[in-house]
Amino acid sequence: MTAIQQEIEQQLAEMDELFSGFYGWLAGQYDPVSGGFYYARSSFDMENFIPDIESTAQALTILQRSGLLEQLPPAVKSKLALFFQNKQDPASGYFYDENENMRKDEVMVMRALGYSTGSLRKMDSQPLYALPHNNHLRPDYLRSPESYVEWLKAVDLSNSWRGCDFMGTPNHHIAKFEEKERQAFVEAGARYFASIQDTQTGLWGEGNRYIRISGTFKLNAFYSTFGVPVPHVDRIYETIKQTLREDEASDMCWIRNPIDLLGTFRHELHISPQDLAEILSITVSNMRKLLRADGGFSREIHQSPPAPNVAQVKEGTVYSYMPVPVPIGLGKVEGDMNAGTQSLLIREYSCKLAGLEHRPLTAYTGTFLNQIQQRIK
Repeated sequence: MTAIQQEIEQQLAEMDELFSGFYGWLAGQYDPVSGGFYYARSSFDMENFIPDIESTAQALTILQRSGLLEQLPPAVKSKLALFFQNKQDPASGYFYDENENMRKDEVMVMRALGYSTGSLRKMDSQPLYALPHNNHLRPDYLRSPESYVEWLKAVDLSNSWRGCDFMGTPNHHIAKFEEKERQAFVEAGARYFASIQDTQTGLWGEGNRYIRISGTFKLNAFYSTFGVPVPHVDRIYETIKQTLREDEASDMCWIRNPIDLLGTFRHELHISPQDLAEILSITVSNMRKLLRADGGFSREIHQSPPAPNVAQVKEGTVYSYMPVPVPIGLGKVEGDMNAGTQSLLIREYSCKLAGLEHRPLTAYTGTFLNQIQQRIK
């Protein structure tokens, strides 16, 4: 084993150590009454509030990634399935949280649909009512490829992260089209996206470099969903390296998104062992800054954002047609579910970049099972 390979393994070992208290924190987020998982410790203190769809689905993803899903007590699994089923609106087929403002945020609504249906599949369950695409509820702007592109052109990309996230909301609908029609939409979208890409950096939209990388990460969902090659991957890679070296990653997403892109592009790139060692060293250092005393990780360096649905637009910046904040925590310096799921994704892609099999953190996961048994007694 070379010195560089040893360094890579050391960085991965140090990353694993960051999770020593994580699974105890995760068990503490479970609510045996609703069957869901709270976003943060402070969420328990919010008046008339129950766990939200996104945090519960993220917890379920963490459990699956950690090899814990099959070990869940049957009572917990059945309550989790019921949690998502109870969130479905029988009239529209969508899944909603109690906060009425959640229904007005299209990004949240589409994420909740994907999260809920995916979570039910993981538990061998299903929705109680017909889903929106089965009800033929197609947005008017998807009446033709031309109207789709006109809608895309109207999206504000002054904040690449938010704008590219919004441009991805039609993906779910387009994926359900018949093949010929779907292909026409995909080709139209790909042409438009290529026309607005910054060919020097490989990124899309505006904002600081981490925001543009995060927007590129969001837009990559279009390319991965429909099997379209991402243009200028080599330039994206060079921009990511420069950003990691020079810019502060003050949001856990800003740590995850570059690693996720590199993991996705790893077969198209030549990432030298020296570069990988440097990337992992920076990543571990950034993660450590967001590790909290409760064992979890915060989304932001100064706090866990109370309303993650608007956390893409940072203090001191503005963005048009922002949704109303949907609070799911109190904004304290604490671990939160959003950052928790990001942190495990960072670990998974870091292993893949190192050419290693991703294995659950069995040294720590037993803590979750022991504590969850205590919570359901």
